[in-house]
Amino acid sequence: MTDTKHDIVDTAVAAGSFTTLVAAVGAAGLVDTLKGAGPFTVFAPSDAAFAALPGGTVDDLVKPENKDKLTKILLLHVLPGTVMAADVTGKVLDPATAGGANVHVDGTDGVTVNGAKVVTSDIACTNGVIHVIDTVLLPTG
Repeated sequence: MTDTKHDIVDTAVAAGSFTTLVAAVGAAGLVDTLKGAGPFTVFAPSDAAFAALPGGTVDDLVKPENKDKLTKILLLHVLPGTVMAADVTGKVLDPATAGGANVHVDGTDGVTVNGAKVVTSDIACTNGVIHVIDTVLLPTG
């Protein structure tokens, strides 16, 4: 799936399976950032991944008083630059995210990010790429 006409946010909206992610990006005030020039690599949790979080987690995170926490979680899903699946195949990397934390990317058996499985990769956008993951990444510690 390639969308070379739309940015990351518009591509996610059009896909229809990232409504929770798109709402969270809006609540965190990151829409303009992810519509920016980039390039960005976004590990996008599906709506099913958000639904697997404990009940009330998402509702709590999108409250204005939790914006900093939500932003920190969302930035764990964003890498500066464009990283395609082929770039990590057969490799183990610990790249820095847009928020400054590192994630563990393992491309030795499929691709996982901090244990979340990449279920769809290389959705190209005008300002980067989206990889769909099956689990929401949460900060450790």
